[in-house]
Amino acid sequence: MDLSRRLGAEALGTFWLTFGGCGSAVLAAAFPQFGIGFVGVSIAFGLTVLTMAYAVGHISGGHFNPAVTIGLTVGRRFNVGDVLPYVVAQLAGAVAAAAVLLLIASGKPGFEIGGFASNGFGELSPGKYGLLACFLTEAVLTAFFLLVILGSTSARAPAGFAPIAIGLALTLIHLISIPVTNTSVNPARSTGPALFAGGAHLAQLWLFWIAPILGAAIGGLVHRWLDGGQQKT
Repeated sequence: MDLSRRLGAEALGTFWLTFGGCGSAVLAAAFPQFGIGFVGVSIAFGLTVLTMAYAVGHISGGHFNPAVTIGLTVGRRFNVGDVLPYVVAQLAGAVAAAAVLLLIASGKPGFEIGGFASNGFGELSPGKYGLLACFLTEAVLTAFFLLVILGSTSARAPAGFAPIAIGLALTLIHLISIPVTNTSVNPARSTGPALFAGGAHLAQLWLFWIAPILGAAIGGLVHRWLDGGQQKT
C-alpha cells in the first residue's frame, strides 16, 4: 500500500481515537443527567481502537499511536524508515481531533477548558499520584499493550480477532489508570488536548512521551524474546 494512503489511515484512526476517547470525557463523562463516568470513558477508548482497526487497519496496520509504532519497530514488525512519517501523521490526527472537540465543547454556555482530558501527575493527576507512580503506570501499561498487540497480530494467532483483543486491552488499561494519570499510553492522544489546555498540562507532556515509548520498547523486546525470533515481518 502506498505510503500516502497509509499515513492518511493513521491520521484518521488517531483522529477518531482522540475525538472519541477524549470527547467522551469532555462532552459526556461529567454531564449531570447522564454522565458516563470513567467506566464509560474507558469503554469509549477501547471502542475507538477496535472500530478503526477494522476500518483502516488493513491499510496502515492500525497503530494510531507513536508508542505503538516504535514498539512494533523494536519488535521487528515495522520498517524503521516509516516511523517518523507515521508519528507525524498520528500527531496531525490527534491535534485536529482536539481542535474540533474544542469547537464543539465551547458551544455550550459556561464552558471552561480546564484540563480538557489532558494527562498529568501530581496536582494534575485525578488521584493526585506522584511522578514516579505515574511514570511506572504509563510504562508498564504500554509495555503490556504492546505485548497484546504483537501477540494478537502474530501469524500464529487466530485470524480476525486482533482488533477485539487490542480494544479490550485498551479498555482495561483505562479502567486501571484513569485515576492515576487520566491514561495516556499514547503520546499523540496526550499532545492534542495538552496543546489546547496549555500551562502545566503542556509542561508535563514530556512524561507522556517518554514513559509510553519506553514501555513500548520494553514490550517489543519482551515479545521478541518470547517469540524466539520466529516472526520477523
